[in-house]
Order: sequence, then structure tokens, then C-alpha cells
Amino acid sequence: MSEKGEVDLTGAKQNTGVWLVKVPKYLSQQWAKAQGRGEVGKLRISKNQGKAEVSFTLNEELTVIDSVGDKGSQVHVPREHPFTMQMVGGQTLAVFTETSSGKAWGVVSTACGPSGIALEGVVVQRAECRPAVSDSYMRLKRLQIEESSKPMRLSQQLDKAVTTNYKPVANHAYNVEYERRKKEEGKRARGDKQQVLDMLFSAFEKHQYYNIKDLVDITKQPVTFLKEILRDIGIYNIKGTHKNTWELRPEYRHYQGEAEKSD
Repeated sequence: MSEKGEVDLTGAKQNTGVWLVKVPKYLSQQWAKAQGRGEVGKLRISKNQGKAEVSFTLNEELTVIDSVGDKGSQVHVPREHPFTMQMVGGQTLAVFTETSSGKAWGVVSTACGPSGIALEGVVVQRAECRPAVSDSYMRLKRLQIEESSKPMRLSQQLDKAVTTNYKPVANHAYNVEYERRKKEEGKRARGDKQQVLDMLFSAFEKHQYYNIKDLVDITKQPVTFLKEILRDIGIYNIKGTHKNTWELRPEYRHYQGEAEKSD
């Protein structure tokens, strides 16, 4: 079993061999439509003169594909798909699965992290699932080619003139605001750090919470420089009633103790 940061190697220990099969896109789309137990077809493996022959037969109810093209007529995909067997060669290929629940294809993983990774097995056979050439397959390919060759944009004749006038804008409002803030930021020069700290402590004696905009107005410092100082002495609230505001760290809240003594 796998621990956090490790991989479940049960598949390797069991010497599990898997097939790596390339299938047409339309076939995988039809498989996704399977109901009930998810049965999509039957796989036949036979031998002819000592040579393995493999073929896949798609279930009849999954042969109807969604309408393709403007004609809107039903198109049937071929049922028979013979396999073209290929050698793995000198490669070492393996299949891994990863799930957020820690379960991968029936293999249970005890991963402590947010996901479980398991080795399903080593690829022992490669194959390509190809459709048998038939009238239905040729019709499907013809409609797919016609659909893909259509231009993405089409010209359309208007019955009446367009009455809505869209006048060009020299500059949008958000661009103007961005440029204004950029210029204002550029004019601000970094001050002495101790002086900025004094201004911040003085401000936090008056109020406990400030947003960054108010602190920029008080200190007249660049935002990046101000945030660097605030990270050393303050806490940024990301949730709660005072979300998106800064407050002093407990060790810097000396003014609270002085206020209690004066009371």
C-alpha cells in the first residue's frame, strides 16, 4: 500500500500485464453513452495459423451517433473493429491511475494525501483498434469531412439597416483609472522605514483594522513597499467580519496594554 508521497505497487507485485489500445475518437464517445453496467461490446481473441486475431464488436444500441451536418439524419458507426497488433519493442510502458478518493480501478490505496497513485500494470501488448470499412463508416467520414470544411464565419444578409451606432471611445474608463493610479504610484518615493513604522503604529492606535488603500493614503508610500513592512508587523485577514484588512500582530499591540492600565 502507498503512503503519502509514494506509489501503490500492488500491480507490479502481482505481475499484472495490461494492453495499450488506441481507439477512434467516435468509439470512445459512444462508450461514454453506455447505460446500466456499462457494457459496450465484446472482445474476441482467436488464433489463425498460430497468429492471434483480435476484434471488437460494438453493442447494437451504441451504434447510433448524434446527427451530423445539416441533414439531421441518423448516422450509424460500424460495429466491427479488428485490432492491428503491435510489438512493445524495447520500451517499458506502465499504466498509473490517480484518484482523489484513493481508489483506482478497484485497487485500494491508503494514500494520506489528497490523491492516491497506483501502478495498474506493465504494458505487455500494444494494438490499434480500427473500424472495418463499410458503407456506414464511409458515410460517417464523409459527413465529418463536410462538417469540418465549413467556414467558421459566414456572411449574412440583413433585412434592414443597423440603427444602433457604436461610437469609438478614445480610452476606456478603467484604462484611465489604471494610468492615473500608475502615475500616482510612480510619484511616491520610499520613505525611511522607521518613519513609516511610526506612522503605522500611530494609525493602529486609533483603529484596529485598515485596508491597504487607507494605509497608502496615510503613509503616502508605494503599495509594494508598504506591504513588505506590513508583513513584518501585521496580519492580513482573508476571511471573517474584517476580511481584506490588516491588523497588528499581538506582540506589537502595546497600546492595548497601556489603555488597560490607564483605565
